[in-house]
Amino acid sequence: MAKEDQIEMDGIVIDVLPNTMFRVQLDNGHVVIAHISGKMRKNYIRILKGDKVTVQLTPYDLSKGRISFRSRDGKTTENNPAGKTE
Repeated sequence: MAKEDQIEMDGIVIDVLPNTMFRVQLDNGHVVIAHISGKMRKNYIRILKGDKVTVQLTPYDLSKGRISFRSRDGKTTENNPAGKTE
């Protein structure tokens, strides 16, 4: 594997931590700590509990990752109490 190889997995944000860190449960059941990628931070992409995200993992440490994408259909009733779509 090259150094730039990354594993991309989908998951759901289960907890919001300080310093733009998030606890994400992946589709396979594992829980990882993830931070926001630079482009998402630059463009003020908000991530809330319950959002579906794509996480990039490095093969060297599978317990940490970087959130690279927030799904547009990741809205839950918890984030949007009225049930309205924008």
